[in-house]
Formats: sequence, C-alpha cells, structure tokens
Amino acid sequence: MKIFEALEHERSWSEEERLLLDQVDRLTAEIIAPNAARIDEAGAFPWDNVEAINRLGLNAIFVPEAYGGAPMSFRLYLAVVRRIAEACASTGIIYATNFHAMKPLIEFGSEEQKTRLLPRIAEGGLAALAITEESAGSDATGMKTRFQPDGDEIVIDGAKIFITNGDVADRILLFGKHAGIDDPRQAISVLVVEKGAPGLETLGLEKKMGHRGSSTAALRFDGCRVPAANLIGRPGDGLAILLASLNRSRPSIAAHAIGIATAAFKDMTAYMNERKQSGRRIIDFQANQFMLADLATDLAMAELWLDHLAGRIDAGAQDFGIEASMAKMRASDIANRIVTEAVQMHGGYGYCSDFRVERLMRDAKITQIWEGTNQVHRQLIGRSFATK
Repeated sequence: MKIFEALEHERSWSEEERLLLDQVDRLTAEIIAPNAARIDEAGAFPWDNVEAINRLGLNAIFVPEAYGGAPMSFRLYLAVVRRIAEACASTGIIYATNFHAMKPLIEFGSEEQKTRLLPRIAEGGLAALAITEESAGSDATGMKTRFQPDGDEIVIDGAKIFITNGDVADRILLFGKHAGIDDPRQAISVLVVEKGAPGLETLGLEKKMGHRGSSTAALRFDGCRVPAANLIGRPGDGLAILLASLNRSRPSIAAHAIGIATAAFKDMTAYMNERKQSGRRIIDFQANQFMLADLATDLAMAELWLDHLAGRIDAGAQDFGIEASMAKMRASDIANRIVTEAVQMHGGYGYCSDFRVERLMRDAKITQIWEGTNQVHRQLIGRSFATK
C-alpha cells in the first residue's frame, strides 16, 4: 500500500483539513468500521454511526456559514466520503446522500428557503433525493409525479422508488412535473418536502444485495401538501437543476466507490501476503503480481482523476459534466474489478461472510448503477466527441 500512502501524503491539506481528517480516521476506526458487519447482517439503520458523524459536524462542511455550516472544500468532502465508505459502505452513502439532496437547495434556493430549511441539515439532519419512479429511471423525463398549485400550497401526487434515506429524511428534494406545462422536459420542477408533510407515506423498504444498513424506500405522495414557498426556482426549472445536481453527486459516488475499492484492495493484499499454496505465498506467483499491478494502477488513476476534478470544482469550474461521468464510471468499474479479484484471491473463504470481501463485493455493484448507469455514462462520454 506504499504507493497509496505516498499519494495521500502528497495531498496538500491545510492544518484545519488535516485535523478534521484525523478525526474522521479515528471515527471510522473506533466506531464505524467495528459496527459494519453487524449492521450489514441485521439490515439495521446505523443510527449510532450517524450520531457519531453528527458529533463531528460533518454535514456542516458542505453547508454555507450563513445557514449554520462551516464550509470546507469539495475535495475535502470527497475525502470524508471515501474514508467513511471504506469503513462502512452503508454509512458512507447515508452521509453522501445528505450532500446529494441539499446541494441543489444551496446552489439554486432563495435566501428565505436556505435560511428556513438548511439549519436542520447543518446540525445533523438527514436528507433524501427523490427522482426515480417505476417508469422513470435513467430517463427522468418519464416521471409522472405531479405538482398542482393550490393557493399558498402545492399538492403532490405520485410515487418514488429506490430513495436512499427516504423513510428517515428530514428534508426530501423531490422532482416532479408542474401542472399546466405540457412539454415533458420543461414541466420538470423541484421542491423540498419536509418531514411529516401530510400525504407523505413510506410504502416499504427494499431488501437489497448490499448496503443493507442504508434504507432504500418507496414513497407515495397522496395529495401531499407543502408550502408553495418550497418550490426551488420557477416551474420548469427542474431539469437544469437535476443535471447540475447530478454533476456534483457523481464525483461523490466515485469517492464512495474508491472507498469500497480501497477496503477490498487492503484486505486482498494482506491475505495474499499471509496465505500460502504449494509452499509459496499467493502474492509470490507472477500472475497474481500482474493482476495487482493492473488493479493498483487503475485505482491510483481513478483517485488522481477525482482529485483533478475536485480541484476544478473548487476553482469555480461550471462545465464538468463529462469529467464527472468519467470519474463515476471509472471508479465504480475498478471497484467492481477489485472486489471480484479480492473474493477470488480469498478462495472459498471469500465467498463466506466471515471475511469482509464478501460484503464489499455486494456493496460495490450498485455503484455501477445509481447516479446514472455506467452504460449511460459511456454514452454521454462517447457522444461528447461527435462533431455538430
């Protein structure tokens, strides 16, 4: 792991950033990682982990100071996601989803909305991002959830599926179509639904292959009423906000995938250095060394590309959608390659839950699916080279 230790050492963190990361490292080592196997086995929401994260004030690092936050760089936020996901993928995505859901409010909300809705998140509230429906996955224009104005309120009717944190969220960023706009793209709008809104119902939680500690809810909005003041921007602004929000959440998913990949790579190399076959350590076989060389190189390249992208975003770049797709696609692909090889190198033990690599393999797969499937990202990247 020397090459990865060197990469980490060469990152130029400020004294304040380094102090926070040291605290996160202690948090993951002492609380989050020791709880991970139990949380996965029980399929229980990791409230103890969330409370520990909140004691460090980690939500505050992406909330502006005016609304109760203590903002730091996007690059630092990604490093926090990577560390938490390495310790427990379920906890990592719970934390990251707070950012995914609230960043559009931070970027596009009014002063009144941010003053009213963000302090709860800064102090440790949970958030959810509600886009997907049964008939609208990768094609968000197919969503059927409807927003109907009614005086000072908006009435919501519809349903969403696969919503991370959906049943526990204090704030739900909800995308739907505004009544009175016929064009399916131009009708997409976005608003914030607060916990306890009348007409909001959790229909159930998914039983998943991985990320079993992270709740994934199906939600129904049956005449759900929210203040009209919760609409972000104007009716029809939703698609632009959606695309902008995905460009920020996709690097976050890349960091999450790299965390899973790092955990698997560490477990694999440690086991290969100890386990012997035919009188030789597994790591001493040339074919296995070649495999490690390829995986380590690709993982390092994924980390460096994500660092590059984070630097651009922190510098104020606005057009980075293709770079974000590249980061998410490459990180999730290498995560799945690494966990597959980690299980293989453990042999039969890798298929048993006594070893962490079994859980990591289950956790890794979804990173190729959510925030846009990797097929969609390949299409976006490839299409960018077509001349007009």
